[in-house]
Amino acid sequence: MRKVSDLNIASNIPLPAPALMLHEIPRSEAQEEFVADARQAIRNIIHRQDSRFLLIVGPCSIHDTRAGRDYAVRLRGLSERVQGKVFLVMRCYFEKPRTSVGWKGLIMDPHLDGSHDIPNGLRMARRFLLEVIDLGVPTATELLDPMTPQYIADLICWSAIGARTTESQTHRQLASGLSMPLGFKNATLGTVGSAVNAIKAAREPQTFLGISGDGVASAVSTTGNPNCHIVLRGGDSGPNYSAEHVADAERELAQAGLEQAILIDCSHGNSGKDAARQPEVLRYVAGLRAQGRASVFGAMLESNLLGGSQPFPQPRDALVYGQSITDACIDWASTERLVLELAETV
Repeated sequence: MRKVSDLNIASNIPLPAPALMLHEIPRSEAQEEFVADARQAIRNIIHRQDSRFLLIVGPCSIHDTRAGRDYAVRLRGLSERVQGKVFLVMRCYFEKPRTSVGWKGLIMDPHLDGSHDIPNGLRMARRFLLEVIDLGVPTATELLDPMTPQYIADLICWSAIGARTTESQTHRQLASGLSMPLGFKNATLGTVGSAVNAIKAAREPQTFLGISGDGVASAVSTTGNPNCHIVLRGGDSGPNYSAEHVADAERELAQAGLEQAILIDCSHGNSGKDAARQPEVLRYVAGLRAQGRASVFGAMLESNLLGGSQPFPQPRDALVYGQSITDACIDWASTERLVLELAETV
């Protein structure tokens, strides 16, 4: 008999059930309260019940949890200096979408060696999030694989759906059941229509295929997520953070009957993929807000201990501590100056 199944499958290794991992690496009541409070603060900012400016800031991706914790310690100190004007949330990105091939993030390849030890990647991500929360720093991530939230979503204060997946029905359905505020990025071309449609879909009840806490395939029904917003990140056609682009996004949101809530990504297409231009974008966005553009409630910045990025793959012991192995970032000193300046501007 000719084989018709699994012709291209090399292995199929069961993962621990989400409930087992949450039991193995539990959150405390204090950590739970912190996440709930941070989510509420972000909701209030999105819906203009809190006048602070939301800044999602941190490494492009977490590949070294020790350096990530070092960054979180510094961010906590900076947050205390600006907390009345700017609400800082740390990027804790563990999944990286790739245009073709490349390192797919800490969860998928935690040892940086192509071994794809996903169970330990999930454990490392969960433990790192708990460490950041214990430091008093809210957490943010981009959710790429629809199974990942079952393992870490209870420790995430804000999340994003990326430009490549905003048009995905799977991710829109996923977003409808998530418990945290969430931003949909505009499509890679730079158009915002797909993000507007994504918000509309995610606000509605959905039923879709998923997994239960016990790891069983399930039909998941949601009530819809009312705390979704758009993220302008530029695209193939160029930046889209100008006053004119913001006005266009406002119109599209209003025509769809959605709240005019916009966060600007200072990286990606808006910086021309040049990390050194991120401060220029953030200063412009801060100026919009200072001029009364209330729809612009926040921004996103890719920042690390050291600026730039380093080639990867290479031997792990040859990696420079605190420098990105994915997109280039601005360094900590620049980040600190920018955030203090932002607090004065807004």
